[in-house]
Amino acid sequence: MNLRGLITRTTLSSSAAAAGRAPLPIRLIVGFGFLAHGYAKLSRGPGSFGVVLQTLGVPEPQALAWLTTLVELVGGSAVLAGAFIPIVSVPMAMVLLTALVTVHSQYGFFSVKFAEVTATGIRFGPVGYEIILLYLAGLVTLAVGGPCRLSVGTVLSRGIERSR
Repeated sequence: MNLRGLITRTTLSSSAAAAGRAPLPIRLIVGFGFLAHGYAKLSRGPGSFGVVLQTLGVPEPQALAWLTTLVELVGGSAVLAGAFIPIVSVPMAMVLLTALVTVHSQYGFFSVKFAEVTATGIRFGPVGYEIILLYLAGLVTLAVGGPCRLSVGTVLSRGIERSR
């Protein structure tokens, strides 16, 4: 076998082995991100987030604050575990799209904006919609492509197949 054949064969076998675990980093960061945001709302009291929603003119702000917190906590946990992702990704995407339209779109694309640099440090400006699009892309990727072999969803589906 020539060098070119060896490189191609090695690259293909490495890629095939890694492909089954490739969604894992996306799943971990999306799941953890949602959990962290949900926990932050819960620890401050969803009522505080309700005031933000009320300021934005969202109808039923207190109820939606609780619902958003629940979606972030339950959805983040499910994504982190790799279970029920096609189901939980729908309300999670709705939360993201609502945040995009009501808050982030007015600040442009970039998530990191330097407002000023002083002797005491850097102050950042408002967050754009870049991060929202990254989370949406992660959810779509996981919902369509699956959570990876290392997931509760895979274990559950194997158990169901074996019981048949």
